[in-house]
Amino acid sequence: MDFFTDIKWEKLFNTERAIESIPFILEGLPMTIAVSFAGMAMGLMIGFFLALARRSDKIIFRWPARLYISFMRGTPILVFLFILYYGLPIVGWNLDAYTAAVFGFGLNSAAYIAEINRSALNSVSRGQWESAHALGFTYWKTLRLIIVPQAARIALPPLTNVFLDIVKATSLAAVITVPEMFQKAQIVAGRTMDSMTVYILVALIYWPLCIVIATFQEWLERKYDYYAKK
Repeated sequence: MDFFTDIKWEKLFNTERAIESIPFILEGLPMTIAVSFAGMAMGLMIGFFLALARRSDKIIFRWPARLYISFMRGTPILVFLFILYYGLPIVGWNLDAYTAAVFGFGLNSAAYIAEINRSALNSVSRGQWESAHALGFTYWKTLRLIIVPQAARIALPPLTNVFLDIVKATSLAAVITVPEMFQKAQIVAGRTMDSMTVYILVALIYWPLCIVIATFQEWLERKYDYYAKK
């Protein structure tokens, strides 16, 4: 009981300070969204081809893809951001903070997206490929018109989870000076010396942002279900 009675509850969250800080913290929202969408777009593009390479019968494609996925899934994204932003200048390649963040999240998320895509593609019956081949469809035409539309519905929920993880992980970009929401919150916390209020506030801003994304996912799922039943 002493633990709870000793807590200074009145200092847990200062509503007035939170209201004053909202405009400044929200200045970082466009950057948070920009890094998230750009990183996810890169991850989707690379992840798709990684999934195809991972499924290939040719070892020259399959093993490099497996190595890449293993490395990215086995290393912290924060370490990778440091390598891109602080490490690459040593070898003469300078990236600005935004570009480093996009590359970091894009290249890292591609590994997880590749495994999601591979699983979704594998879930489509082999008979679909055989039927398309019998009709004279090429590999890429079969993939584009028959396999991917079916696999996309299966991959949608886990891909949304990856996107949500990227949105939340953009807070790590603050360590490489990207002016996103968490970096703005750190500035406010240092200026006001009220880190608890500021960090609770930024958490409450991330929450509805993620709710919007999850709601959009549910809408897409309903759309897929509607057209699948037609």
